[in-house]
Amino acid sequence: MSGVWTFKNGVIRLVENPQAETSSRKALVHLPSGKVVSSYSMLEEILTGLGWERYYGGDPDLFQFHKRSSIDLISLPSDFSKFNSVYMYDIVIKNPNIFHVRDT
Repeated sequence: MSGVWTFKNGVIRLVENPQAETSSRKALVHLPSGKVVSSYSMLEEILTGLGWERYYGGDPDLFQFHKRSSIDLISLPSDFSKFNSVYMYDIVIKNPNIFHVRDT
């Protein structure tokens, strides 16, 4: 086994490629078009086409979407620069086979 052993928060683990882990950036890809989602306006257009609606009843610091046919709610930071892989995976899980998260 090659790599670097790290100790963080009481857990020891083997990091096989430490450079990749520290510099890995993610992108949300819309699979039908093959395009990377680069703005909330682009994401809103895609989600609206999938039956999602903007939800204005929550926190004003969040950009939110809901579907009438489900209890799902997508909550995103209002600043797109804070849009990270946690939010991307939430979108992927709630829209299977439509989105994918890739390393850039």
